[in-house]
Amino acid sequence: MKRLTSLEQIAMLPHLGRWLFFSTLVGTLSGSASALFLYALDLATDTRSAHMGLVWLLPFAGFATGWIYYRVGQSVEGGNNLLIDEIHDPKKIVPKRMAPLVLIATVITHLFGGSAGREGTAVQMGGALADRVTHVFGLDRDDRRILLMGGIAAGFSSVFGTPLAGAIFGLEVLAIGRLRYDALLACFASSIVADAVCRLWGIHHTVYVVPFVPALSATGAVSVIVAGIAFGVVGMLFADSTHALSAFIKRKIRYAPARPLIGGAVVATFGMVFHVPQYLGLGIPTIEAAFRGDLPVYDFAGKFVFTVMTLASGFKGGEVTPLFYIGATLGNALSHVLALPAPVLAGLGFVAVFAGAANTPLASTMMAIELFGPHIGVYAGLACVISYLFSGHTGIYRAQRVGHPKHRLFPLGARLADIPALRRVRSASTTAADS
Repeated sequence: MKRLTSLEQIAMLPHLGRWLFFSTLVGTLSGSASALFLYALDLATDTRSAHMGLVWLLPFAGFATGWIYYRVGQSVEGGNNLLIDEIHDPKKIVPKRMAPLVLIATVITHLFGGSAGREGTAVQMGGALADRVTHVFGLDRDDRRILLMGGIAAGFSSVFGTPLAGAIFGLEVLAIGRLRYDALLACFASSIVADAVCRLWGIHHTVYVVPFVPALSATGAVSVIVAGIAFGVVGMLFADSTHALSAFIKRKIRYAPARPLIGGAVVATFGMVFHVPQYLGLGIPTIEAAFRGDLPVYDFAGKFVFTVMTLASGFKGGEVTPLFYIGATLGNALSHVLALPAPVLAGLGFVAVFAGAANTPLASTMMAIELFGPHIGVYAGLACVISYLFSGHTGIYRAQRVGHPKHRLFPLGARLADIPALRRVRSASTTAADS
């Protein structure tokens, strides 16, 4: 027995060295790409803030990026969903144009005031760079799956400065209710390296402060459960609204570059006429304000509407930072009726709306601990799990599979995008049986 054990440990050494090499390479590439992206994003945001008239050019910027994707970017239009599909069912290498296209398009979105995030861009860059590594070194299908997951983890980690949450996100985002343990080493190593490299380039991430977390109590737990239900429902509505509006716009506007032209005109007009710059761009100042004092109770709804219109019409970016905004401001609003301080509820909303919309409760809980400190961990875990359960079988990533259903039977392996059709078939079958 001792001999078998010692041989197993020795055999593990080449495996460890191999995956540390590939993970370090992917983490270095992803962290550097995220550093460049975050620097460009800050520059774009500062430029727009100093020249708000740029917002009026958002429709033309949308047309330009839409035309570029229409001409040369249709193979990477799927974005994060393309990466998830490639991990589940590998077919062909992710086109190398994905990384530069999404970086430039996202910076343009923010320069001219589109309401979008940044995680989608970082994840796509991380995945595309990881796939280039698999191609250069000739890795097989199974190793390619693992390294793609490492690229996703690295992108998420480096853009938010949360290496542990990034690692878990890479493992958790593929399927509801199931983790891929064969990619543990690749995700953790890539995530940690990417975060370190991004910081070495001089990038500083926003610091959010929750000054005091009350001790766990029955009243506090009930408040978190009520808030978690609200966070989950809002996350579900965000995902469903974005997908529904996107499908509607595609049906009504056949020419793809015209979609962001019209969507950009709507966003720019409402943003400027109603003078609500806080709903444009990332919205980091408002997120920070949600931890410091009272905000208008409708702020979460305003950001919700602006982001859904921006993303559904075809602008590039991501959903996660807007979800942080929506969650933090919703938590701030709920502090008027629930028995927890506003900064605590803002922090819980920050991670829990994302947990529900992305179906990633574990990564979201870890993110809360990394961003706000360990004392919020119990509350955050409860809020994220409740939100995850009450968001239903929907989500911002339509390529996610059902690994284990939340509360009722769905076909294992079904894509979230296919679930509405499955529901209609089931409903029709039930109606026919009843008649």
